[in-house]
Amino acid sequence: MMRWLILCLIWAGAAAANAPDQSLRPVPRPAPIAGVTIFSEGVGVTQSLRPRARGEVVVVASPITRPRLRPDAPTAPVGVTVTRLSTSLRPLPRPNVVESTAATLAFARRQGQICGDPALQGSRLASIPGRVAGCGVAEPVSIRSVAGVRLSTAATMDCGTAQALKSWVNRGVKPAVGNRGGGVESLRVAAHYICRTRNNQPGARISEHGKGRAIDISAISLRDGSEISVLDDWGQGRAGRALREMWRAACGPFGTVLGPEADRFHRDHFHFDTARYRSGPYCR
Repeated sequence: MMRWLILCLIWAGAAAANAPDQSLRPVPRPAPIAGVTIFSEGVGVTQSLRPRARGEVVVVASPITRPRLRPDAPTAPVGVTVTRLSTSLRPLPRPNVVESTAATLAFARRQGQICGDPALQGSRLASIPGRVAGCGVAEPVSIRSVAGVRLSTAATMDCGTAQALKSWVNRGVKPAVGNRGGGVESLRVAAHYICRTRNNQPGARISEHGKGRAIDISAISLRDGSEISVLDDWGQGRAGRALREMWRAACGPFGTVLGPEADRFHRDHFHFDTARYRSGPYCR
């Protein structure tokens, strides 16, 4: 046992005598050359962490071990200089027919715009005198489509009501429908301008319909041919939830919003008008 201990002490002393005075330090990397990147053998790490500029020359100093995109993709041999593209590839210019078609469509939209808004397509009408006191529209317009959504029949109203309808389509109808059925195709108009009393009741006040400030919508038609009906879908599953979202979104752009839960007269359509009240919008 003593002999083994003495041998260990001798080996330890010899190792200490041969130890270097300082720890070995890694060899510094060579100074980078402008425009040249050298890959270390078997590592594939560049000297600089910065991205290489376009037009840069890459010199392969030794075989590079890197994963290939394809098994048969060749590797660059030693001493081969690879020059990168100096400029990015640009797409080909659009054909003239595309530009001219777009310009034609834009011109057509400007020609068909109404109320100074390309999103409102229709035509101006002559002033509509009222058959009875309270009816009539001083500056009526006939609206065919709103924000790219067609109306089932051209609707007569004033510009304020047309703008409110556009706001409802953009903020209420389109978000509520989303991509269902390919999106919104058209609105089924149940009523627009007509000189009558409210709910056609004898002795009642003149309806906002008789002033060109109201429109009734009974369904939203989708691009796949299906539709969301106020009469059939209110309170029923996904379509019912979408209708409620639309009804809620109309409260604000319009002053009066009535739906199936308002009364028996509106069980099959939404009534929207732009009448304003001191207490704010009236929505039921």
